[in-house]
Amino acid sequence: MTRPTSKLDSIGEKVCSYFSIEDSAREKGLRLSRDSIRFSANAIRAVHRGEYDKARELIGSSQANVEEMSRTLAQHRELSHGGFVHNAQKEYAEACITLALVSGNELPEPDDLGIHYAAYLNGLAEAAGELRRHLLDTLRDGHIDRCEEILEAMDDIYSLLVTIDFHDALTGGLRRNTDMVRGVLERTRGDLTISLRQNQLAQKLEDFGDKLNRE
Repeated sequence: MTRPTSKLDSIGEKVCSYFSIEDSAREKGLRLSRDSIRFSANAIRAVHRGEYDKARELIGSSQANVEEMSRTLAQHRELSHGGFVHNAQKEYAEACITLALVSGNELPEPDDLGIHYAAYLNGLAEAAGELRRHLLDTLRDGHIDRCEEILEAMDDIYSLLVTIDFHDALTGGLRRNTDMVRGVLERTRGDLTISLRQNQLAQKLEDFGDKLNRE
């Protein structure tokens, strides 16, 4: 009589073989994810320094890693929707979006980048934070008109994100990032308003001084 557990050895072999393949794919995916995130972060720093060509080069390296990660995990459905994939795609999207908005180029679409919509939206949210930094740098340089354009872009981003009213399981925790954008937008608008009023006051004082000198 065959024992009920006689197939356990063969089952164990199949399971171990399966997880061995999954583990190998996961390790490669993690490495590609880390490399992609590093390239994206360096690209964003290059954007803020005005080094757009270098930023594009770094984004290209990030893209190559994201694409290789997608190919590596194509046959591993559970892994392809893992957190490390989302994070790499999100950071890649953030770098692409930040470069486009700061340099005045057309905004890339998620399908063009080949990434999940949730990752794109969260990257868009984090790009709004990078726009605040760019606005403050621009404000220190005295380019008020450009600051208003940047603030308008931030407002447009928030106006879109607030309409994406779906469960966080679908959007990758977008609601939290949307709340972050709202806070960043309010602080930035306040900073810009104060600066504008200070400039107006300074101009009035200068005009008043000129008037006294003429008299």
